[in-house]
Parts: sequence; C-alpha cells; structure tokens
Amino acid sequence: MPDQREKIVLFIDGANLYATAKALGTDLDYRRLLDEFRKDGYLLRAYYYTALVDDQEYSSIRPLIDWLDYNGYTVVTKPAKEFTDPQGRRKIKGNMDIELAVDALEMAPHYDHIVLFSGDGDFTALVAALQRKGKRVTVASTLATATPMIADDLRRQADTFIEVADLIKRAGRVPAENRGNVTRDDD
Repeated sequence: MPDQREKIVLFIDGANLYATAKALGTDLDYRRLLDEFRKDGYLLRAYYYTALVDDQEYSSIRPLIDWLDYNGYTVVTKPAKEFTDPQGRRKIKGNMDIELAVDALEMAPHYDHIVLFSGDGDFTALVAALQRKGKRVTVASTLATATPMIADDLRRQADTFIEVADLIKRAGRVPAENRGNVTRDDD
C-alpha cells in the first residue's frame, strides 16, 4: 500500500512527453494523470515545462498551457529561439532542461519522491544528485516505440521506471484527430 504521507512532485518535460505520446499514437488526460499520482501519496505540485514561440498569433499549445494553468499545474514557460540552420531552414529551439533541473533541486527539501516525465539522458546527473539528497526518483518515458524514447543511462539511474504506454491505459484519452472514429462499448 502506498505511503499517503509521501510528498510527490511531478516534473514534466512538455516537449518530451508530447513526443512520447505522439510516438505511441495517443494523448494523455492531464486531469486523470494528477488523479493517478494522488493515489500514491500527497501530490504536492505538478510542474509542466515548455517553450513558446512569442511572435506567433496562435500557438497550438496555448490551449493546453491555459488549461493546465487553471487545473492544478504550475506551468513554466520561456520564449523559444528562432534561427535559420546552415541549409536555410527556419528552426525553433526551446530547451527547458536547465529550468527544470534548477527547480527540482531547489524544491528538493520539500518533497520525498520526484516523478520526472522525460527520457532525455541529460537528466541522468540530476537524478543522481537528487538520489544523493535522499529523494526517490521515478522516470516516466517509453520503451514501447520502435526507437526507445528514453536514454538507457537515465532509466538505469532511476529508482523506478514508469512505462508511459502502461500509464496511458489509466490516464490516456483518444487523440483529437481520432475521436470521430471511436465507438464506445457503453452506448
């Protein structure tokens, strides 16, 4: 039985989790995601990190960011940088790894267990540092895609690994583009 006194914090690398869900052909239900972790202990906070393109009139991620902000998530954003690569293609870069790592380390005195939603191997050193502080670290990503979305060293460093494909069975939803094609068994 889970320890209900354990303080849990979710740190979500938004771009990484989005790519993972897309590779699995599904979407997460972010409300159900919170509910899943509330079953395991006291969910202290859920952070969602993403970069935004400021000059766009409409960003497809803006409705999600607004919803998360009003529904229990602490949303951390920064402007994405736009550049032209050597082949002349427009590229957008918006890495939130440093912000996530700094926040995780600063918050460490206030939680017992961190759940990191990312497969980025750059977080291996962060996981090790948090473990040295006595924190339990779970990493959520996937091995279920043709190319695993998690770095092997990050998975090995974590105390626990959550397969996002399994989590989606409890906290997923049909992707928006497929919703019209689904029939429900309970109708």
